[in-house]
Amino acid sequence: MLFDSHAHLNDARFDQDREELIKTLKEKQVDLVVNPGADIESSISSVKLANKYDFIYAAVGVHPHDVGQLDDSAIDTLRKLATENEKVVAIGEIGLDYFYDNAPREIQREWFKKQVELANELKLPIIIHDRDAHADTFEIIKNTKNPEIGCVLHCYSGNVELAKEYIKMGCYISIPGTVTFKNNKKTREVVSEIPLEYLLIETDSPYMAPEPHRGKRNDPSLVAFVADKIAQEKGISYEKVCEATKENAKRFFNIK
Repeated sequence: MLFDSHAHLNDARFDQDREELIKTLKEKQVDLVVNPGADIESSISSVKLANKYDFIYAAVGVHPHDVGQLDDSAIDTLRKLATENEKVVAIGEIGLDYFYDNAPREIQREWFKKQVELANELKLPIIIHDRDAHADTFEIIKNTKNPEIGCVLHCYSGNVELAKEYIKMGCYISIPGTVTFKNNKKTREVVSEIPLEYLLIETDSPYMAPEPHRGKRNDPSLVAFVADKIAQEKGISYEKVCEATKENAKRFFNIK
């Protein structure tokens, strides 16, 4: 019933109970999960995880925090992971992070473009990380992405106006658990104004757990709280949100 479009089940915070947790997800109504990479190592482990469980899919990519030491062999590795594994459904998560600036901004932009170009080559959609870098992220997507290739703004934190510009380009907006936070009016406004057919839902597990679990470890079962909040904001049924966002994600990731 639920599709968590972004979770990091290969994160170390799941090392003690990963298998037990994954085995409970279907009984908690989580039918599908996409598990993106954040660096080369986690991209490899994401593929291994996806190959172990039929309802988990992988994305491969290098997060802006980790691009500082990359060389061109990284693109070759990502290309090989994506082309040799049917469970890889996207390139991600990739993008820009000007909040932490763990890598120089020029290097972030360079590797963002390189990974978008890889996605264009492989005809795979892209999962975008954008933190405090809205203008540069938008420009790179607009000028680098093949218009026929899908794009999702993971953990969307921009305003309604920017979201509308993205959906004009056929991009999706992914809503995380922060939509449940009382002071997060901006994301709730996005939810209210962006058509349901352009929304995905996610947990970004183990991070950003929704209310009433804020501050605890997040997991894909808690994506239900995101769906419920969207239903409240839009004045529609929880079931309709679950069904629509699941179909949106399946279409975006080309999962039959």
